[in-house]
Amino acid sequence: MGIRLGDTAPDFTATTTEGDLTFHDWLDNQWAVLFSHPKDFTPVCTTELGRVAQLKDEFDSRGVKVIGLSVDPVESHHSWIKDIEETQNTTINYPLIADSDGKIAALYDMLDPTSEDTMTARNVFVIGPDKKVKLTIVYPASTGRNFDEILRIIDSLQLTADYQVATPVDWNHGEDCIIVPSIPDEDIPAKFPKGHQRIKSYLRTTPQPNL
Repeated sequence: MGIRLGDTAPDFTATTTEGDLTFHDWLDNQWAVLFSHPKDFTPVCTTELGRVAQLKDEFDSRGVKVIGLSVDPVESHHSWIKDIEETQNTTINYPLIADSDGKIAALYDMLDPTSEDTMTARNVFVIGPDKKVKLTIVYPASTGRNFDEILRIIDSLQLTADYQVATPVDWNHGEDCIIVPSIPDEDIPAKFPKGHQRIKSYLRTTPQPNL
């Protein structure tokens, strides 16, 4: 059975490009993104790893750690990083897990059933400070991930965690949010002093609370 929303992210020990780590210790009660790659020296993933490095300040500003994973050994990772930095004009500034025996990929159900090799699928896991899985996405090998969208999702998840709001379709940072249905009408003025709009009994909006 795969990892489901709300599950505790499985713990593991691993060798990475920044040394050995135990995953739960590395998380250190912070938000995190774990994303996997089929193998080293793949073209789409080369662009993705570079993009995450370019966005590292954005992740840092949200208190989010990032870590990648591939089934190749750490020596191969270091060689691949040289290519990534050259072709994507950036510096890799986060760890890349060497899952040579595929144990972590199996633990997170990331093995690609369509692959003739032991390649991992291209998964994304967003993990909260409580070590619970908040988001899972699986991308096909041919489609590059949109990390701006992943940042948008993290903004939404953090708003829900901190302010009891949800975000509507196509929401972007700075736009109105939806007050979750569990909050009674009489509690809204105290919780949302910026005001609110009652569109329906179940659809109430308020300006983004943390701005």
